[in-house]
Amino acid sequence: MRPSFLLLGLLAACTQVPVPTMVDLPDFKMSATEITNAQYEAFDPSHKSLRGFKGFSQADDEAVVMVSWEEASAYCEWLSRKTGRSFRLPTEAEWEYACRAGSTTPYNTGEAFPESQWKVQKNTRDKEPVSLQVAQFAPNAWGLYDMHGNVEEWCQDLVDGQYRAVRGGSHNTPVEFLRADYRCASIPQDRSVLLGFRIVEAEPGVKVAWNAHETVIFAEPIPYVIAPVDGTPFYSHNHQPAVTWLPGGGLLAIWFSTDAEAGREMVVLQSKFDGKDWTPATLFCKVPGRNMTGSALLTLENGEILHFQGVGDAGEWKDLALAMRRLSADGWSPLQYIEPEHEVRHQVIAGPIVTRDGRILLCCDAGPDGEAGTALHVSADGGKTWKDTGSTIKGIHAGIVELKDGRLMAFGRGNAIDGKMPCSISADGGATWTYSATEFPPIGSGQRLVLKRLLEGPLMLCSFGPNGLFVALSYDDGASWPVQKLLTDGKERVLDGGAWTGTFTLDATHAEPKGYLACTQSPDGQIHLLSSRVHYRFNLAWLEGK
Repeated sequence: MRPSFLLLGLLAACTQVPVPTMVDLPDFKMSATEITNAQYEAFDPSHKSLRGFKGFSQADDEAVVMVSWEEASAYCEWLSRKTGRSFRLPTEAEWEYACRAGSTTPYNTGEAFPESQWKVQKNTRDKEPVSLQVAQFAPNAWGLYDMHGNVEEWCQDLVDGQYRAVRGGSHNTPVEFLRADYRCASIPQDRSVLLGFRIVEAEPGVKVAWNAHETVIFAEPIPYVIAPVDGTPFYSHNHQPAVTWLPGGGLLAIWFSTDAEAGREMVVLQSKFDGKDWTPATLFCKVPGRNMTGSALLTLENGEILHFQGVGDAGEWKDLALAMRRLSADGWSPLQYIEPEHEVRHQVIAGPIVTRDGRILLCCDAGPDGEAGTALHVSADGGKTWKDTGSTIKGIHAGIVELKDGRLMAFGRGNAIDGKMPCSISADGGATWTYSATEFPPIGSGQRLVLKRLLEGPLMLCSFGPNGLFVALSYDDGASWPVQKLLTDGKERVLDGGAWTGTFTLDATHAEPKGYLACTQSPDGQIHLLSSRVHYRFNLAWLEGK
């Protein structure tokens, strides 16, 4: 039976976002056509300058080309935030399954691909311009257009650890490379008139792994705090990390290094991860003679990275001003104050988020006391101006998420309710909060939690219990947490947690006992969790026990 079509015109009208028509398939939906110029340029208007490049893809309804894998992934993240749905690139397995539509022949049209649907199916020294209009020909048996030819389509999968899979073949390509089973790949930064993409949608609660083969990943825990080799100041106490993924690949981690948390010698150091190793530490940020407590990083959908930083007026970390800078193609901008008063409510917490309507939310401790709670700072203009909501979340070091109905939810340390970790809920953008007890134990000195929405949809809490660091998943926006497991693969190791943690044993029944946590999920679905010294790397498939 041919799957039904899901028409999202009403959704598009409500959000002013041109959402592609999606086709229902088992366990996921796929866009009926490749993403068009009009759809992509709602996300990136500057792409209009590339229309007609080398004679290709001029009209609104032609498949978008000249889009890298990173840009295609960023489009998916943007569309997810704008609509409240979960969009991403397809895995190779999903793509081929959808292309075949139940067929077993080289093409979904049979043993041959009809010449009536060819678009210059030959090698050409100079590519011959041809229309890339989508849906010119009949769809396959499941209602999907242009699965053979038109443009190659980015997929989620890594190939040989460094390339991204491409499927479907394109114009100006011999027809044999359009087969359903033909595998190809490209450098993720590649932009070409041959390359476009289509997207899939996973329904809330449907558990879909982001990596190609639903591989279970739990990597060997490794330190990310590596002593510098170039004379960079490096002190005895290295703590309070922040981390984000880099659009060009890899991770950036930062943390403070000092002899005393109230010290003026404190510097913010950085290290980069290339997928295998962390680089030795180098200097990331330092205002001479000032305390530098509290840092956060955020990668935006346009590829910019924001760095948030507390800056003291003396040595003590109580009275901090709130500063920010941007990393663009031109490098880091100067550090500038966004809230210049040296006062409480400015101690930055790692884990800022962007809401579906584009607001940036940054949590900061409301004071130095362990029961002071958390302040929320909001920018509605991409980080140009900021406002403290004036309200207080229960618990310091809070993690915050946006729920599917637009409300905000935060968990924090301290301010326990009935002996449990507190939950704060706001229905008015953080102006006011209501409070309740969670099912989780409270955390204390030397511990900081992570609360995050994963790319696949579930909420993830990383926190500490009687046996150490655990991870919990919720598929219903925090109403229940059916998956809860210690962050260990059962192998016995003795690790150095640094900072206030020190040496600990990781085994089948014990995980790291304390640490300040920071987390990012890279576009390949891998979850990168940092404690005060240790980098843990795993994915949703591992959490769910696949």
